[in-house]
Amino acid sequence: MKFGVIVFPGSNCDRDVVWVTQGLLHQPTRMIWHEDTDISDIDIIVIPGGFSYGDYLRCGAIARFSPAMRATAEHAKRGKLVLGICNGFQVLTEAGLLPGALVRNAGLNFICDRASLKVERGNTRWTAAYTTGEIIDLPIAHGEGNYYADADTLAELEEHKQVLFRYCTPAGKISDSGNPNGSLNNIAGICNRQGNVLGMMPHPERASDPMLGETDGVKLFQGLLMASVAAVL
Repeated sequence: MKFGVIVFPGSNCDRDVVWVTQGLLHQPTRMIWHEDTDISDIDIIVIPGGFSYGDYLRCGAIARFSPAMRATAEHAKRGKLVLGICNGFQVLTEAGLLPGALVRNAGLNFICDRASLKVERGNTRWTAAYTTGEIIDLPIAHGEGNYYADADTLAELEEHKQVLFRYCTPAGKISDSGNPNGSLNNIAGICNRQGNVLGMMPHPERASDPMLGETDGVKLFQGLLMASVAAVL
């Protein structure tokens, strides 16, 4: 499986992703400059965290217009995989590839911490290495990670089981006490209706290398490889 990591002016987690996909999992990986348009060789596009274009106007608002994102939209339309992490999630909502929006955290503060997440579904390409109901811990680092959508959109997300990760307490309780940023329905990560586009605020790439003491995040990437092998077989 070949990964492509988009690099915008202001990206700061691009090399973290490359270290996981290429350094730890030994998968071919190409860094894609935001002005590039040819991504035909890529299986999965990753839009990393950071501050694309300095987060001017609002997070992801400028990045959505980049040539690389126009190519990514076509990539997604063909059913190919797209992963947006933190700022990447914000870009995906701005581009209309995922519903809703990421707004200022409820406390109006930037949060840099670890969060407990409940895996809502273990039967997707994104969660193939997890089990349904599994509680994992991933780092978070954002000022605008508060997921918002209107009532109808939220109902559709729940009805079609598009919420893949939800903030929770370490014991797995879905409650306000386990919600670091005020996200509606404790949403930490969602996919589109087709299931090939995932956006999530927590950083799986920062919990992948055993040297860092946390490896819950690498299972997301390992699950993609498992699902790819299963599809071939």
